[in-house]
Amino acid sequence: MAKIWLVTGSARGLGREIVEAALQAGEKVVATARDPRRLADLSARYGAQVHPVALDVTDPRAARDAVQAAVDAFGRLDVVVNNAGFGHLVPFEQTTEDDFRAQIDANFYGVVNVTRAALPVLRQQRAGHIIQISSVGGRVGIAGLSAYQAAKWAVGGFTEVISQELAPFGVHVTALEPGGMKTEWGAEARGATPELLPDYVPSVGAVIDMLKQYIGHETGDPAKVAQVVLKLAYHDALPAHLLLGSDALHFCGEGDKARTANAEAWRAVSTATDFSASATLPDFPAASTQA
Repeated sequence: MAKIWLVTGSARGLGREIVEAALQAGEKVVATARDPRRLADLSARYGAQVHPVALDVTDPRAARDAVQAAVDAFGRLDVVVNNAGFGHLVPFEQTTEDDFRAQIDANFYGVVNVTRAALPVLRQQRAGHIIQISSVGGRVGIAGLSAYQAAKWAVGGFTEVISQELAPFGVHVTALEPGGMKTEWGAEARGATPELLPDYVPSVGAVIDMLKQYIGHETGDPAKVAQVVLKLAYHDALPAHLLLGSDALHFCGEGDKARTANAEAWRAVSTATDFSASATLPDFPAASTQA
């Protein structure tokens, strides 16, 4: 039996690839976008198999309406893909309060809103999959992406918690953490960058220069990621986190090695705060010994 999907951010990029993959596999999809007119071509090609819905994921009421639209159109809901989001490459000090909040709202609270709306349906069905499209940026930190990566780290923690809460009644949750993909993400991130304050040229400026060379040469194929998503929706032993792409594995591995080295270098300080420890604090490690 075909599964019923709800995919956020369906108008372009990875979201569009996921919708197309599901429809081509014979699934039924509630495809959402802020402007559903951008989904008209899907309706023209797939007819009643796809149900376009307007959705701003930052609006909890709209999230509830989208879930209800899925139930009304198809009678149930099996797979939720929280894909909508964006990032801006800007030093934290130069990020406006409104832009920082907008990125957190879209990338984190959007996931929360749609998940909250879908859970009563999935719980009553005693079955379902929730697939969060996060990023390797939910495991590592890169200068210039404070809001985006703060949200993605939050998505990872949120996913770990709810995966434990929902597993007993048959709802499976995972956070996908891809590396760079050939979508419009990089161009949009760079497009928001202001003229840097000179002090941020060595850090954020280096990331901007790297991204200039990387755009158009990303490692990840979004069509292949979409096929992974399609297969995950039929798999009941999902990891809380799943890295996608050799670059994601590399960057996460380097980050893990640095954290492990720092933990070892500071182990004596960490254990010194126990009641059973000596009253005298140990010496802090020298800067040269830290990763």
